[in-house]
Amino acid sequence: MPEYLHPGVYVEESTVGAKSIEGVSTSTAAFLGESARGPVRPVLITSANEYERWFGGAAGADKYLPDAVRGFFENGGGRLYVCRVASQSATYAQASFGHDFALRAIGPGAWGTRVFAFIQDSSKQTITAGVPAPVGFRLRLAYYNAAPVGDPLAWFNGTAGAPVPEHFEDFDNLVVDETSADWWQKRLANSSLATLLKSASALIGARPDNGFKRLSDGGSDGAPLLDAADFQGNPVAPRDEPQGLAALALESCRDVSLVYAPGAPFSVAQLIVQHCEDLRYRFAIVDAGTSTLPADFDPQVAVANSKYTAFYYPWILVTDPSNSQQRKAVPPGGHVAGVYARTDRERGVHKAPANETVRGAIGLAATVRDVEQISLNAHHINVIREFHGRGIRIWGARTLSSDSVWQYVSVRRLAIYLERSIDEGTQWAVFEPNNEATWARVSNSVRLFLSTCWRTGALPGSKEEHAFFVRCDRTTMTADDILNGRLICEIGIAPTRPAEFVIFRIFQKTAKA
Repeated sequence: MPEYLHPGVYVEESTVGAKSIEGVSTSTAAFLGESARGPVRPVLITSANEYERWFGGAAGADKYLPDAVRGFFENGGGRLYVCRVASQSATYAQASFGHDFALRAIGPGAWGTRVFAFIQDSSKQTITAGVPAPVGFRLRLAYYNAAPVGDPLAWFNGTAGAPVPEHFEDFDNLVVDETSADWWQKRLANSSLATLLKSASALIGARPDNGFKRLSDGGSDGAPLLDAADFQGNPVAPRDEPQGLAALALESCRDVSLVYAPGAPFSVAQLIVQHCEDLRYRFAIVDAGTSTLPADFDPQVAVANSKYTAFYYPWILVTDPSNSQQRKAVPPGGHVAGVYARTDRERGVHKAPANETVRGAIGLAATVRDVEQISLNAHHINVIREFHGRGIRIWGARTLSSDSVWQYVSVRRLAIYLERSIDEGTQWAVFEPNNEATWARVSNSVRLFLSTCWRTGALPGSKEEHAFFVRCDRTTMTADDILNGRLICEIGIAPTRPAEFVIFRIFQKTAKA
């Protein structure tokens, strides 16, 4: 309570009305897979060019992560976490620059052995007692997709005819002062090739030695084929950092709402679905293998019977920029995730991501006709089809749930949006007095948020009471609930469902004489 101890005017601030609830993001995606290089920690990117800076280009004929990333952004995606997955037995490449410093590749794998580093005095100098001295050091890094033909040092020295790297980085005027904006640890946090390690016994003011080296110590790819444990990504000695799904579960990736692993086997897809079910606010995209689906294929058995995932078939054909724009069959999930993001932005999460054009697709790996889609639709397989004059479109919007309440993608994702928005928007109520005033404020906040959703078409009905209800009073809480600190608010919604079957009944009317 405020204290009034002397005569005078007291100005106080108070909150009037309901606290607003802000809708959360629903289109931030996370892709898991193999890349040519890069870190195993999730990296947030906003363009295909940014992916190439961090992870390189094509990683192999059967590595579809670059194609999925390109398809995501072509179809309207905006924010994407890329999770490079490497073998748990892969090791880092590194090289020593003095007794107390080592330069280590940013991620594990043999690619790090093709990184060359050149450390020299900084370009910027300071004058002390009339004698010029460098303020710090300069680190230059060069990466080659394959073993270079010629001496890479010649490229650093600017010699004509030297082998040109596919990617290079230049960090000049790095200093050892931790309070400076040019402290080497701050600047190198943006490097996509390497990081500098300092021993605990290093003296204050120490810096790495000058020199030119290849990161030749260590740097192995480990097991040739990845398994489900690699995608799960729990830390395994000697590597102590998580990757894959374990890294996505960290707080730094809490805004992810779509998860996908291009071309991954069903054993990995099952882990992704379980990950989404455990975290509740994420949705998994799964696609079929390269071959034509057998007539009795059931994804609810092969993958999961889950309301947190959708299954897409067939693969699509795209142009391959790494192979002279030749046709290439790729999994459709990356493009589908981009359609999800585009639909969310243009129409809202309540709109089914179907009957939408798949940008970047120039053909399909398999043709599906109406008669074939009958059985596919019955098994909750969302088909991608080509229509004359209308292009290639997603022609299905079902989850893999056998529960009819959650059979549509848009209904499940709308519920995720509402639940998470209300969850995050009512955190202020924790430890508030559990009385009628708090109950009214909670009810008003939720009601105001749902009213906005209703006005945008996410909830049907000509009146608000037809679309939702909110109750938070003594009818939802017993005396025992109140004594034990439980505030219970009951919310009911009527989600908008997609018109999957549009039927026109046409009658012939006979004119009267």
